[in-house]
Amino acid sequence: MKRSSSIISVLLFAVISTVNSCPPSDRAALLAFKAALHEPYLGIFESWTGTDCCHNWYGVSCDTESKRVAEINLRGESKDLFERAGRYGFMTGYISSEICKLTRLSSITVSDWEGISGEIPKCIASLPFLSILDLNGNKITGEIPADIGKLQRLTVLNVADNQISGSIPASLTNLSDLMHLDLRNNKISGPIPITFGRLRMLSRALLSGNSITGPIPASVCLIYRLADLDLSLNQITGEIPSCLGKMAVLATLNLDCNKITGGLPSTLLNSAVGNLNLSRNALQGKIPDDFGPRSYFTVLDLSHNFLKGPIPKSLSSASYIGHLDVSFNHLCGRIPAGAPFDHLEASSFMYNDCLCGKPLRAC
Repeated sequence: MKRSSSIISVLLFAVISTVNSCPPSDRAALLAFKAALHEPYLGIFESWTGTDCCHNWYGVSCDTESKRVAEINLRGESKDLFERAGRYGFMTGYISSEICKLTRLSSITVSDWEGISGEIPKCIASLPFLSILDLNGNKITGEIPADIGKLQRLTVLNVADNQISGSIPASLTNLSDLMHLDLRNNKISGPIPITFGRLRMLSRALLSGNSITGPIPASVCLIYRLADLDLSLNQITGEIPSCLGKMAVLATLNLDCNKITGGLPSTLLNSAVGNLNLSRNALQGKIPDDFGPRSYFTVLDLSHNFLKGPIPKSLSSASYIGHLDVSFNHLCGRIPAGAPFDHLEASSFMYNDCLCGKPLRAC
């Protein structure tokens, strides 16, 4: 009788362990994903042993109810890893398409390893619950999957600091829940989709350091939550949409190092934008005399353009100007006295046609 009770107990324990473990299919997919990667220094995959991938597998989290794998979080810049190993991490290999068999994934972070190459598996666009895709800081090539717009729950797309080429997929503007888009420092070309304004939940759009061409779509102004727009270091042409200055929460606008023409919209000078960098473009005409008490700039950089005329007197009525740079233009006339000009250096005004007054030569 005691022997029968022991056998029943063992069987019950086995059943309970199986119920509380991740499915064998998820474990197999994780091991196939691991097989495509090589990480010799930190030993983060040493914990990937045993039958239960939901228990103490580094960087793996499971849904508490279904026991399916929900998150993969492997971040190379993790300080606790570095401190434990006494060295910097460096992972090579590629992201296997086996990851797509983890159909309950809500978050994939494989970032800042410097050596991971290959392409983004196209099948990632078929993961119905994915809300975070963070692959920044690697050497990933190829294009953003054309069907990325199928990820209707995606809130974060970060593939910055890779070697991704091709254009921004048109389907990307279908991501109605996307809040953070970071495509910086890749080899992306082509225009910004004209329907970019459909990303109504977007708060940060960081696209600098690519080869993006064409104009800034006016539809961007429809993104009422947008606080940070960085399109610098591209080949963008056309004029600055004046509606950018009417956006309620846009605080940072970096358009420097492009081929933008036309005038400086007066709307930007009395707006919510406090960090405005329009340097190294081909802006023409006068600086609008439309500054006022709402003008609050930590940075106002208009250098290296073709602006002419005087420095507007209304600039003195701005509530704050931290850093001002109008150098390398065709400005002429007397630099206004008083704040904010009394704390600026000569370098802020140099290489214009005929500016004079402090901190330059006397008029």
